[in-house]
Amino acid sequence: MGKRSVPELNSSSTADISFILLIFFLTTTSMDTDRGLARRLPPPPEDNVEQDDTKVKERNVLQVRINAMDELMIGGDYADVSEIRARAKEFIENPENLPNLPDKSPRDIDLFGTVYITDKHVISLQSDRGTSYSKYFEVQNELVAAYNELRDELSRRKFGKSFAELSEEQNLAVRQYYPMKISEAEPKNYAK
Repeated sequence: MGKRSVPELNSSSTADISFILLIFFLTTTSMDTDRGLARRLPPPPEDNVEQDDTKVKERNVLQVRINAMDELMIGGDYADVSEIRARAKEFIENPENLPNLPDKSPRDIDLFGTVYITDKHVISLQSDRGTSYSKYFEVQNELVAAYNELRDELSRRKFGKSFAELSEEQNLAVRQYYPMKISEAEPKNYAK
């Protein structure tokens, strides 16, 4: 009895088929997009301009800290994420000009005239190296939402429409009235 021979497969087009399948799957699958924060960094200082090392008054700074166990502190008090927006809005606006909240100073803003605003305020956000990203983003979103709500409320009072519907000139005036000042400090190790 003789051995049966198995016919060989023609594999010359295998590379072509693999390449076509690769292209097909790359174009038809969706990629996860990275989550992040939309922030515009300030331009680098020019060489001939002196650095402004002005100290910020303590009353003009709202300290927001998140530790490694995702516990939140606003000022010196433990707080829940649900409290951030209201506390930040009160701090930014200082409606009753309280001495423990930011200084109000006169500022001339187009479309508003001379107004008293807290343009020297800063919200300082500091996290621990062990803080979860989800908690950090949650706190960031609440801080940004506080500014957005204040801007929207002012837009409706002054112009009768939402902040998103304003013209470019109106939008700029409202942003000058409530400038977003969130300082993100480098993470530290609080739990040692």
